[in-house]
Amino acid sequence: MFPSNKKGLLIAGTALATLCGAGAANSEEMVALLLPENVNPRWEQQDAAAFVSTMKEIAPGVKVEVFNANNDTSAQQRQAEQALTQGAKVLVVIPIDGESSAIIADTAAEEGVPTLAYDRMINSANTSFWIQADMFATGAAQAQHVVDNTGAGDTLVLLRGSPTDPNAGVIADGQMSVLQPLFDSGERVMGYANWTPGWDPAIARRSMDQALTQLSNNVQGVVSSNDGNAGAAIAAMEEQGMAGTVPVSGLDCTVQAQQLMLLGKQTQCGWRPLHEMAAAAAEVTVRLLKGEDYADLATETVQNGVGADVAFVPVDSYSAVGAEGVAYVIENDPSITRDMVCQGEAAATDFCK
Repeated sequence: MFPSNKKGLLIAGTALATLCGAGAANSEEMVALLLPENVNPRWEQQDAAAFVSTMKEIAPGVKVEVFNANNDTSAQQRQAEQALTQGAKVLVVIPIDGESSAIIADTAAEEGVPTLAYDRMINSANTSFWIQADMFATGAAQAQHVVDNTGAGDTLVLLRGSPTDPNAGVIADGQMSVLQPLFDSGERVMGYANWTPGWDPAIARRSMDQALTQLSNNVQGVVSSNDGNAGAAIAAMEEQGMAGTVPVSGLDCTVQAQQLMLLGKQTQCGWRPLHEMAAAAAEVTVRLLKGEDYADLATETVQNGVGADVAFVPVDSYSAVGAEGVAYVIENDPSITRDMVCQGEAAATDFCK
């Protein structure tokens, strides 16, 4: 896990900003952070904000340009080209599509600019660095939670992630490592499974509505790959009077997810220290700008989808369950406070009183 020994990682202001100032770094230097979409609030509110904040702290003379492609792979490629035209010296990319984003890393390499894959792998020989948690283990933890809270013969719904996101497949593989033996033996029944293009909650909602219709509401567990899917599933079950009676997993531990957990409607979410992931990416970015080695930060090497060795910084993850899990996230995530979670219906829960 990347050491959390830096100070000042609290989010300040909006992430979609350009920061510059005087400092040891060359004021002409600029780096670009390319976000995939704004469907999930974490990208702008947590990852980008923490990256910008850390860069301002450790390299105040470097401009940080933040782009959001809104789930458009062509737009993300254009934004990368724009950043390179503007003189970006490092690209930090959260790809929409791990395959098509290879052109971003390849184009940058032609100009001598390194590309860091943040959160999602870029399947290019020119990917310099990757930072992520063990998403296979995260998926396994989601599935295990639902299994632990269901019984023999119970029917499960699987709401998977976006088919173009490399992480979504790994999460699904982790889930199936737990579930497939149970499906094979009949201990659990796969009632419905579907992918969610763009991680769009509206698509997840349609999937859950279809599942409930096809199964005549005979659903005892929902293995959801992220919080957006979980919220969509809960909204669908709310209309059927089922919310709060069915275990539902998630990922990211958004404020909304934690509120739903306090209300007993979402029962689990996988949490990662996004501030540490962003800090690690910022530290590597600065090392690259200065021409310094970052081998001490990249503790492992992994192969990406094209067989290229990529320096890797793994981060820990935590399976948050119930009010205890919410308390853990609030204590360890500088972007989320108790006051933020204890709003609306959640304010009336015992946790918030």
